[in-house]
Amino acid sequence: MLFRNILPTCLVAIIAITSACDAQSISYTKEEVMIPMRDGVKLFTRIYIPQHVQEPVPILLMRSPYSSWNMGTVPPDQDPYVRDMAREGYIFVYQNIRGKQQSEGHFVMQRPVIANRVPDTVDESTDTYDTIEWLLKHIKNNNGKVGQLGISYPGWLALVSGAYPHPALKAVSPQAEMGDLFLGDDFHHNGAFRLSYGFEYSFEEEASKGDTSFPFPQYDLYDWYLQLGSLAHVNERYFHHHIPTWDAFVQHPNYDSFWRQQSPLSYIDTPRIPILHVGGYWDQEDINGPQLMYSHMEKYDIHHNNFICLGPWYHGQWVNAEVDHIGRYEMGSNTAAYFQQQIQKAWFDYWLKGKGDGHFPEAIAFQTGSNQWKTYDSWPPRNAIHRKLYIQADGKLSLSRPETRDSLAFDAYISDPRHPVPYRSRPIEKTYSPHSRWRTWLTEDQRFVDHRPDVASWQSDVLDSDLVVTGDIVAHLFASTTGTDADWVVKLIDVYPDMDSLEPTMSGYELMVASEVFSGRFRKSFSNPEPIPPGKVEAYVIDLHQINHVFRKGHRLMVQVQSSWFPVIDRNPQRFVPNIFEARDSDFQTTTQRIYRNASYATYIDLPVMRN
Repeated sequence: MLFRNILPTCLVAIIAITSACDAQSISYTKEEVMIPMRDGVKLFTRIYIPQHVQEPVPILLMRSPYSSWNMGTVPPDQDPYVRDMAREGYIFVYQNIRGKQQSEGHFVMQRPVIANRVPDTVDESTDTYDTIEWLLKHIKNNNGKVGQLGISYPGWLALVSGAYPHPALKAVSPQAEMGDLFLGDDFHHNGAFRLSYGFEYSFEEEASKGDTSFPFPQYDLYDWYLQLGSLAHVNERYFHHHIPTWDAFVQHPNYDSFWRQQSPLSYIDTPRIPILHVGGYWDQEDINGPQLMYSHMEKYDIHHNNFICLGPWYHGQWVNAEVDHIGRYEMGSNTAAYFQQQIQKAWFDYWLKGKGDGHFPEAIAFQTGSNQWKTYDSWPPRNAIHRKLYIQADGKLSLSRPETRDSLAFDAYISDPRHPVPYRSRPIEKTYSPHSRWRTWLTEDQRFVDHRPDVASWQSDVLDSDLVVTGDIVAHLFASTTGTDADWVVKLIDVYPDMDSLEPTMSGYELMVASEVFSGRFRKSFSNPEPIPPGKVEAYVIDLHQINHVFRKGHRLMVQVQSSWFPVIDRNPQRFVPNIFEARDSDFQTTTQRIYRNASYATYIDLPVMRN
């Protein structure tokens, strides 16, 4: 259906939707309208208005580039994500951003927010402002207060709306929001390119106005990506410069002004209204966006508007009705229901309806291992004691620093780009295919690689008491390579007992609780990469992100290091090239990697340990 000639106040569809709840029956009408922005572009908007409510109610806004995700295709009273709020009366508004689906205009991936400093321009903050202004004038029985939430891209849209808010926007909750796309989010982690996700997502969003899936010729994509060879073949064979985001990858292989301008770190500072960041420890897409933006905004938070909630989830898992496990990990309760009722609803009820006392903890973080919700007055907690977990000879880990001064005290492995380490067990399905295991790969049993000769592993003795680790996990890696470039993947793993009497099917399970990749060329600067001198020991500080985990008595700790994580991370040629997107197939070479464990170069993991 075409909307270009329809007045913005016209109703494209009105559908009566009735639901019953314990306390009352609220019916909703659905209206679909085109809302004009200040430059004349009209955005497709779906509105659910509660009927038969006695008092004015607030507006809850979600904006999205997608056809279904956060777009109200399921009525709010039937959607577990917001059902509890819908049953008590809210006006729900779902809008497609410019250039996507049925909205007019031109789509720009993570359009930089510049209107606050460049007059007569538009961005996502101005579009939100104009939308709210229209809603307040055209929707009857609103109480003049608006909240915004969303997950993933819609979470980033909530983030930027709160940065320069309309006066009626009283609270926002960016959830699994995108952060810095070069330093540690969808497309790069520490400069290492996220191949399968970057390839598939950029095509999905930019091949057409709708969501478009790349037509792979096979189910298991490990070999497909391997046979692709150098990234230079992507435009030659498939995209032909028709995908703007892929061209941006090629043109900006380093952390330059393009990436800085796109980063919310450059245009967001103080939280001007109350903001609740929400994230998951095992988020396979935006694992660090909420934590990064919470930490960044906390530096400027003089009015105590900045809050965070972290749970045991994959990307957006908390939207579901029943969430008591992720992969093989059992959470012990329905964590989604707890979040929806006790955290999210309480948040918006207070700021938009004045219900409750408003005494929200600075941080609420589910503790894995013990399966308990915990609250903290700072995040990460300030009272953690930092302990260093060192790699040792014979594949051991301990809290004692190696004493040997032997320069040959290292562990080595061969890294061959022709046989990269898979990031999860095969088959590696298309990211968003119906049967894909993409969502839960971060909790997959790491025994599928611990026998490989190109994966180095170290393990602690059996714990004689619980070890509570809460906060930032940071790896301090001392390594050398016979090449001139290398990727370093570091994983912190909880190893279950060989015979687990509490969870027999988890016996011996290797649960990855923290992990990250670092591109060696960026060890000194993300803007100015340098070759690695062959054979020289270099220091790498790698943030493995935040956890809140109990390594239980009877378990072990394991650390693994490898140099490929394919195809979620592109293969490093291991020969330095100025632009990895223009590498030749002949640039890829096999190298020997050494991880050092002596008194001079002592590789360790920094663990923030809490008292029991």
